[in-house]
Amino acid sequence: MAEKLKIKLSIADRVYPLTIDPNQEEGLRKAAKNIEQLAKNFESNYAVRDKQDVLAMCALQFASKIEQRSIEQNEDTTEVTAKLKALDDLVSEKLSVK
Repeated sequence: MAEKLKIKLSIADRVYPLTIDPNQEEGLRKAAKNIEQLAKNFESNYAVRDKQDVLAMCALQFASKIEQRSIEQNEDTTEVTAKLKALDDLVSEKLSVK
């Protein structure tokens, strides 16, 4: 078992100490950086009174991106499945003709 790594991430002017697996470090640091950038963007573009409001908007933004990707992936899968079925039907039809 790999040793745990202790890191500190800064998000919205707070430091969060974490104990993680070493293979998680890069992803967590990138995520924290993305949150910081998006939070700064919200603060500069909107009249925000509270860091909690900024963080809630960040969470909503990231969650909506995940949900949208899931919806698009399901739509793509449905379309591909329909095309494969049509192709299978066509091949089956041609093979059954004697």
